[in-house]
Amino acid sequence: MNQKIKYSLLLIFLTIFINSTGQVSKWAGEPIDFSRGEIVVSENKRFLVFEDGTPFFWLGDTAWELFHRLNKEETEKYLENRREKGFTVIQAVVLAELDGLNTPNAEGEKPLIDNDPTKINEAYFRHVDWVIKKAEEKGLFIGLLPTWGDKWNKKWGIGPVIFTPENAAVFGEILGKRYKDSPNIIWIVGGDRPLEEEVHGQIVRAMALGLRKGDNGKHLITFHPTGGQGSSQHFHNEDWLDFNMRQNGHNPRFTGVYENTLKDYNRTPVKPVIDGEPIYEDHPIEFNAEKFGHSISADVRRPLYWNLFSGAFGHTYGHHSVWQMWQPGRNPVNFPLLPWYEALDQQGAWQMQFGRRLMESRPILNRIPDNSVIVPDDVPTSVPGAGLYRYAATRADDGSYAMVYAPVGRPFTVRMDVIRGKKVTAWWYSPRNGQVQKIGKFSNEGTRTFTPPGVGENFDWVLVLDDAGAGFKAPGKF
Repeated sequence: MNQKIKYSLLLIFLTIFINSTGQVSKWAGEPIDFSRGEIVVSENKRFLVFEDGTPFFWLGDTAWELFHRLNKEETEKYLENRREKGFTVIQAVVLAELDGLNTPNAEGEKPLIDNDPTKINEAYFRHVDWVIKKAEEKGLFIGLLPTWGDKWNKKWGIGPVIFTPENAAVFGEILGKRYKDSPNIIWIVGGDRPLEEEVHGQIVRAMALGLRKGDNGKHLITFHPTGGQGSSQHFHNEDWLDFNMRQNGHNPRFTGVYENTLKDYNRTPVKPVIDGEPIYEDHPIEFNAEKFGHSISADVRRPLYWNLFSGAFGHTYGHHSVWQMWQPGRNPVNFPLLPWYEALDQQGAWQMQFGRRLMESRPILNRIPDNSVIVPDDVPTSVPGAGLYRYAATRADDGSYAMVYAPVGRPFTVRMDVIRGKKVTAWWYSPRNGQVQKIGKFSNEGTRTFTPPGVGENFDWVLVLDDAGAGFKAPGKF
């Protein structure tokens, strides 16, 4: 075999390999256009939209230590990396968890004077201002946490506790006024600590109302709860809580964990819901690496589709090294596997965009969860399944499309009559690389069994069923 043929075969192999991993697929959609207006809750109370009615897809990343640990050059690298992967929201904390009060940021500044929330350090906040503006330039929202929860309930971590209801209200108002005119802010109060005493709820509430007073209600507000909980457990009926956020937590199973997203979806009064902290990539599973090891990309893909197909309006990804911006020389928290700047390109981070592409390739605002699309197997723990291998379904309420997430390559049966048109176009969509395979056209009568084109525990697929007359492009195509 001559060198030219060898070289050609190598190029073909590399093309197939790269396409299969999806790791060169930079985001190709339109950037966020802030001229569309503020983000508001949709009329049906299920989604977020811009003021002009354009749907907003929240694809978040947890960069909790962004303001605290990265300098400007590193921040630029991080934000650009997330922009090119299709992320839309960066979740970051002003008063960070890892000794954010007493260890200076990368520019040598602490956030407060004498740890007094009513006295902010302008030099520290000028850096926060710069980060928020840089994110805006890149079409990214900042899901902005005023503080981590250890500053109002130390429970664990460094703290110290500095907040009372009175100074929380002042701090909230200061931030609200400062970022009132920033178009890319979504407020997230709380910060991963339980509400164990009455004063904890009073502090959170006062901070939220201070934010609202400061920005005159321009930006939405939610609450980031501790693991396994949701904002709905404490604040669902409060007017300041615009949408519910869950922390389903660092567990890879649907049963008892991600099934709770649908429970929040079904609450009344109706509010949008999102999982703001699912299992992170490369995270010790259930915080017990010795027993369960570390999560992989398949573990973070499954919650993406479980949450979306259970009614969530978006999803947040996280990486265990990136949230803490760990690198050699810094104290590691819970065994990070690689430096943050290498972890940016882990497989799961690249693959999140394929969920966004799929959702945005079909009408969003009429999408509902509906597991009745799936016909249960004689052994229902097989289909619709349980644990790691739970199937989930969503569809348009007008019958124009339906989708089924199959977390494992195993045959399953669906109801074809959920599609309104007499002819149904069926597709396979890969959550691993966004590739599409057209299956064919079928009648919308009865049931039909589909067998995924690849089998195996980590070969997940999405079956897409379209009304053939709806004129949709292939799934994931705009």
